[in-house]
Amino acid sequence: MPKMGESIAEATIISWLKNEGDAIEIDEAVLEIATDKVDSEVPSIEAGTLVKKLYEEGDVVKVGEPIAIISTDAETAQPTAITPETPQAVAPAIQEIEKTVSAAKESVTPSLTNTATNRFYSPLVMNIARTEGISMQQLETIPGTGKEGRVTKKDILAFVKNGGSSNTPETISKPVETSDTAASTAKPTPTAKSAPAPSLNAGDEIIEMDRMRKLIADHMVMSKHTSPHVTSFVEADVTNLVNWRNKIKGDFKAREGENFTYTPIFIEAIVKAIKDFPLINVSVNGDSIIKRKNINIGMAAALPSGNLIVPVIKNADFMNLTGLAKTVNDLANRARSNKLTPDEIQGGTYTVTNVGTFGNVLGTPIINQPQVAIMAMGAIVKKPAVIETEHGDLIGIRHKMFLSHSYDHRVVDGALGGMFVRRVADYLEQWDETREV
Repeated sequence: MPKMGESIAEATIISWLKNEGDAIEIDEAVLEIATDKVDSEVPSIEAGTLVKKLYEEGDVVKVGEPIAIISTDAETAQPTAITPETPQAVAPAIQEIEKTVSAAKESVTPSLTNTATNRFYSPLVMNIARTEGISMQQLETIPGTGKEGRVTKKDILAFVKNGGSSNTPETISKPVETSDTAASTAKPTPTAKSAPAPSLNAGDEIIEMDRMRKLIADHMVMSKHTSPHVTSFVEADVTNLVNWRNKIKGDFKAREGENFTYTPIFIEAIVKAIKDFPLINVSVNGDSIIKRKNINIGMAAALPSGNLIVPVIKNADFMNLTGLAKTVNDLANRARSNKLTPDEIQGGTYTVTNVGTFGNVLGTPIINQPQVAIMAMGAIVKKPAVIETEHGDLIGIRHKMFLSHSYDHRVVDGALGGMFVRRVADYLEQWDETREV
């Protein structure tokens, strides 16, 4: 199982694209996997024949563990080559493969099974058990509906829903967190009970959440439980910026072959403000604050399915406006076509969401953990406004927009949160109309 970015420790096998006995070319996709971030294909690092699948579809596998055996020797790998006339030639190779398979399973199984009963539990089920305070003795009593009687996620969640959870002294021990994952895993356990199921009326339709929607829902609830949210608002006069973009967007499209949107402008202003207020670019780990060196800006993007994904612009402070524009367009296009890699949605330190795209004037965004702040950009609309001049005040038509800044009140107080969003607005309002791009 390949490493797919920081904080990702395991992945679920969605489907096998190859069967045992199939020939595989180097870099050819063998299976599809899903993490809590993105779905992706796993290519083969060798050419050969798929001899053995070590896991089935739906199994959860730790990063770095073997998931399949590929033989680079076609003669020993092909099942059709095994005939009664040639058992001695093939047997040693088959025995060697079986030893490899056995060793691979042994490297995975001990940490996930109960030594008394040798019953298998996936990492996902074990994590849910730790979170809900389910003891190993209780876990053994849950009837499993999975393959060979395994307890699935659905089984253990049904057990919890029926009141089976308890915080007994004999709960499953929690694994030691590494420094790489501490920031993303350090979060309190939600204790609120689930809301009662709504009643159904005639004509109501039940729509099952897809996998991504379930992950988004869990992430949003977790964020609200983790961070006390506060939102500050500023209205910015972006008339100069709008006039400038209208002036240059045609030349940019002719020269670069792509559109110049407002998003790279917003990101540049946020990056400048982060440099002025670096304590916005932090994460929380227990009682410690991790001050991030890199400025990696996540940009929320809506998918055709209606779900949301947040690709990340790494080291955004090293890019000029043209570079930001090209990166924004590339990530947005590949997000809509589901072609992002896991690493491209990892490592964000601050997030921006453009709710103005949907005609909304403002919003109160939810923090993208483990970050501590997020900004929503509202729609740019024409408004009558008072214009101060040396000859007196005038009424004029101006382009204005709201900026909404949600932040974690554990570490970002109102002064810092308010000054930050005001500084972003200042950079947008003071836009140089003679600037070249």
